[in-house]
Amino acid sequence: MVSTRMVSRMLTWLAVVFATSTALAGGVERRLLVRSNPPGALLKIDDEEIGITPVSTSFIYYGTRKIQLIKDGYETLTLLQPIPAPWYQWPGIDFFSEHLVPRQIRDTRVLDYQLQPAAMVPVEQLVERANQLRRNAQAGAEVVPVPGAIPAAPAPGQPGAWPPPPPVQPLPPPMVPAQPPATQPPLWPGQPTFPPAPAQSVQPQPGWQPALR
Repeated sequence: MVSTRMVSRMLTWLAVVFATSTALAGGVERRLLVRSNPPGALLKIDDEEIGITPVSTSFIYYGTRKIQLIKDGYETLTLLQPIPAPWYQWPGIDFFSEHLVPRQIRDTRVLDYQLQPAAMVPVEQLVERANQLRRNAQAGAEVVPVPGAIPAAPAPGQPGAWPPPPPVQPLPPPMVPAQPPATQPPLWPGQPTFPPAPAQSVQPQPGWQPALR
């Protein structure tokens, strides 16, 4: 029969071994090296800027990552890159590789990508396209309107044009009231007539000021 003292010694020995192995365990170092051809592209992993290729970065979890490479003069490359876990990182086994292996395990993944030059439109094709648009405009072809632009009014005589405004009639001359006669006719025979009194103007007195209200 195993004594209590022996069981205690075994548990103590296991604890010491576990602590020693844990302290000496190296764990797993995960690195991701991304290279592009040509180099010098901006690397984004999961929409986070990493650096300019070739560039190396560390990661913790395996799985599918969004890779994006951006470089002037080249098409932007965007893809979902799977990064599967190795056998020693499978659930259950990863405990031993992380805590009991007495040396560090390096898991380095190298990803190489080829960038495609951006499509350049020849100058001759641009000139031909501009000339075609000019010919269509001169021939009265339908022009695709720009969103948000105000369409121009059709010219007079074309379908949809507004009718011309009516001609402007001249105003009649102002009516001048008849002037009363210089003398009033007599009311009875023999009534004497008097010439109208001349108009008199009132001159203001020196020092007189009009009243202000």
